[in-house]
Amino acid sequence: MSGAGPALPFSAELEGRLLRRYKRFFADVELEDGSVVTAHCPNPGSMRGLNREGLRVRCSSNDDPKRKLRHSLEMVRIGRIWVGVNTARANPLVAKGLAAGAIPGLEGYAEIRPEVRVPDSKSRLDFRLSQHPDDARPCWVEVKSVTLAEEPPLALFPDSVTSRGRRHAEELGDLVKGGERAVLLFLVQRADCDAVAPAEHIDPDYAAALREAAARGVEVKAVRARVGARGIRLETGLTVRL
Repeated sequence: MSGAGPALPFSAELEGRLLRRYKRFFADVELEDGSVVTAHCPNPGSMRGLNREGLRVRCSSNDDPKRKLRHSLEMVRIGRIWVGVNTARANPLVAKGLAAGAIPGLEGYAEIRPEVRVPDSKSRLDFRLSQHPDDARPCWVEVKSVTLAEEPPLALFPDSVTSRGRRHAEELGDLVKGGERAVLLFLVQRADCDAVAPAEHIDPDYAAALREAAARGVEVKAVRARVGARGIRLETGLTVRL
């Protein structure tokens, strides 16, 4: 992909129209020749606003014989932009951004460890950063992939009730209380937004937990990514509205 920000290349050349998304992890897609394929849907959320019949979609393909489904749903066309719906792309892209010092406020850490267990907890958070020249505290980062924007340019999270998200917000607050740094990072996988906010009308408990975490010292940040047929690329930091 072209552009200045770190990119995560992949190929999503298979294009068609969404017929239906069902049982959370399946999507039927009609191709240009009229044939229909069933693709894996790598998104556990509701995909609110992105699961309407007839929307243009792109899928990646994998010929691994161990896979039950050859194709994976990667993105949905809304207006003039593609919205990335593969939540598995978020953490690898953020890892590249962290390594490149391209995420505002998270530059300068020499050690970046993914999927680290929280002390005295069964949970794992997405990243633990350490060895910063000006801050001896470890920094915990939890990434949330954002696809919903009912009124762009404002992105919203979550698109369905998330008890897991509330738990992460609470755990991040506990880490700050223990003297460590904690960041909740929204990765907005659509290029038509310049801010992100909690979707209070969808999950008011999450919105309250997020605000409480911020009051306890958790830093809430957001970055935007642009999605296309050849991958996903970090673009810019966004405003967070709590």
